[in-house]
Amino acid sequence: MDETGLPASNRAQRGTVATLALSMLLASLGTSIANIALPALAAAFDAPFREVQWVVIAYLAAMTVSVVIVGRLGDLYGLKRMQLIGLGLFAAASLACGIVSDLRLLIAARALQGIGAAVLMTLSMALMRETAGEARMGRAMGLLGTVSALGTALGPSLGGLLIPVTGWRGIFLVQVPLALLALGLTLVTLKTSAGGRKASSSSLFAMLDRRLLPNLLVNVMVAAVMMATLVVGPFFLSLGLGLKEGMVGLVMSVGPVISIFSGVPSGRLVDGWGVRRVLLTGLAMLSAGSFLLGVLPGVTGVAGYVLAIMILTPGYQLFQAANNTAALADVAKDRRGTASGLLSLSRNIGLIAGASVMGAVFAFGVGSEDFTHAAPTAIAGGMRLAFLLAGGLMLVATGIALASMTGRVLRGAQ
Repeated sequence: MDETGLPASNRAQRGTVATLALSMLLASLGTSIANIALPALAAAFDAPFREVQWVVIAYLAAMTVSVVIVGRLGDLYGLKRMQLIGLGLFAAASLACGIVSDLRLLIAARALQGIGAAVLMTLSMALMRETAGEARMGRAMGLLGTVSALGTALGPSLGGLLIPVTGWRGIFLVQVPLALLALGLTLVTLKTSAGGRKASSSSLFAMLDRRLLPNLLVNVMVAAVMMATLVVGPFFLSLGLGLKEGMVGLVMSVGPVISIFSGVPSGRLVDGWGVRRVLLTGLAMLSAGSFLLGVLPGVTGVAGYVLAIMILTPGYQLFQAANNTAALADVAKDRRGTASGLLSLSRNIGLIAGASVMGAVFAFGVGSEDFTHAAPTAIAGGMRLAFLLAGGLMLVATGIALASMTGRVLRGAQ
């Protein structure tokens, strides 16, 4: 066995991996836990939905605009140091969210929490790249994908348990001790040598070379398709198929559950099969799953929807593990924070595009933005149009990935 990529102590490595996983969990938990509290917030502040939804939007917007900046700061001032600052900011902002008595202050605190989450999401990936040896990098990226999916799935469930007991404040206050725990573990487990290097003076645009840009572009497309399932899916299941809220939630949980169990195996496949094979397999499954979502649910109902999701979701995890590994594999140490930030930025842009553009395509297919009065056949038509387009988008993404891989092979042969 090649030991050159392994740290001196397996126990120390496990501690570091657990610490970084907890940081990633916090960032994804913060993304999803507030959604379920929007009705309670509207009642508590006597505010309309268009105002309280900024509690969610402020977090996502702050995280999106910050990811590249914090990645660059990590390269300049040290990944560990910036990770500690991010955890401290996340803890302080979570506390502020839980004690404020004005909606505008809550929105401002959520924006600060989003900046802290940007640090955790971006630098955890860069630090994991340093911690994992070359032979285990895919596995490490798969673990982060699993933890991110776990946090996203856990948020609504945890919020639903806390709000009846603690009120809406509890969903924010529960994050404070978790952030402080992660901060303490970071101090103990992460080596100082993981940060504090002198970063290259090259500009951000120097990172957008021919090698990295295709990974980012395909990442945008894939994230948009996955977000479309979260935006379009509930409307189709409830209004198109007539399912009750509880059943809609149960069906919608299939994807996150599959993500939780497929993340680490996806990373292992990257290590065993190689990036190219796993990346193309993931994109093929994303294409097939998207086309099936456009066809099967309108014919076989819930069974068809679940079958398509069972193909789409593992494909996403395979893609994520392989794409993140490929993007970070050859990046110099003084640029890993920036590269991780660009990956997070491309994903967030894709999520926003999926919510807006794919949502607009769905509405166009329905023929109206008043979904509650649309016929089930119209809802099914919107679903079909959105995911047939998504399938075509995944074919384009596959073509970009193939062209990029071919270009790398040709450049390597020269």
